[in-house]
Amino acid sequence: MIIIEYLCTQIDIQETEIVSLIHIIVIGRAARFSPHSVEKDAAILAEVCQQLRGQNRRVEFFDESHSDVLPDADVYVTMGRDERVLDLLSEKEQSGKLVVNATAGIRLCCHRSRLENQLSAAGIPLPTAAWGNGGFWLKRGDAPVQTVADVVFVPVREQLEAARQHFHDRGISDVVESPHVEGDLVKFYGVAQSGFFEIFYPGDDGDYKLGHEHRNGRPSHYPFSRQQLLEMAEKAAATCRLTVYGGDAIVRPDGSFCIIDFNDWPSFARCRATAAEAIARRIIQMEECHGN
Repeated sequence: MIIIEYLCTQIDIQETEIVSLIHIIVIGRAARFSPHSVEKDAAILAEVCQQLRGQNRRVEFFDESHSDVLPDADVYVTMGRDERVLDLLSEKEQSGKLVVNATAGIRLCCHRSRLENQLSAAGIPLPTAAWGNGGFWLKRGDAPVQTVADVVFVPVREQLEAARQHFHDRGISDVVESPHVEGDLVKFYGVAQSGFFEIFYPGDDGDYKLGHEHRNGRPSHYPFSRQQLLEMAEKAAATCRLTVYGGDAIVRPDGSFCIIDFNDWPSFARCRATAAEAIARRIIQMEECHGN
């Protein structure tokens, strides 16, 4: 987190000027919530800090692993997922402060069972049994993914019960089952109501987070409607009350797609600079509207 602390504290202004600036507290994500992505997650937050500083905001950084108290500020920007920190931020929201992302959205994304129920109810296309013909995925449903063991591929139905038992042996009883869908794996990144939306094929560069992405092989780049995916992603973000979001989708040969993952504040590693600009710009817009 040194990179963030440096970028967030190097503000070349006079002390008297600091008092009048909009004060933004930025909260970094604990390493346990960034499996294989610690540096990438830190980097996007550092870039956002730089952008906010460039707009004459006073930025103060906190690590969620060591944040028992959060001082008063005008805006709170968080990648945190720790329940203790979310409780503190909920109190700030209740007192009228702006928190990005909203704690309700973060909590929902951290609880996959509830997340999938709400996305399904909102009409977001999710994997269905009719689309699956190549195995199953089991994912912990009670908390965000923290290790490779939290996401398991099961090739045949007869092995599902044994795989569930492995979760149970780790103390995880809430497990979500989804069919594996063949097609192109597409990662998408967005900032709600900002116009920023980017898609990438991880199979093109082999930059995988947990290694499971290789199951879909090299992408065929099937034609599909980018506009429809954007609309579904924005609808999911609105359902989850997220400003900064990302996810994964599978595009089938006929151009139909389903969303297989949706989460709060990804690393934006493939589009970090432009994403940071869009995130900071949207935060400032929300701050200005919130103050009126």
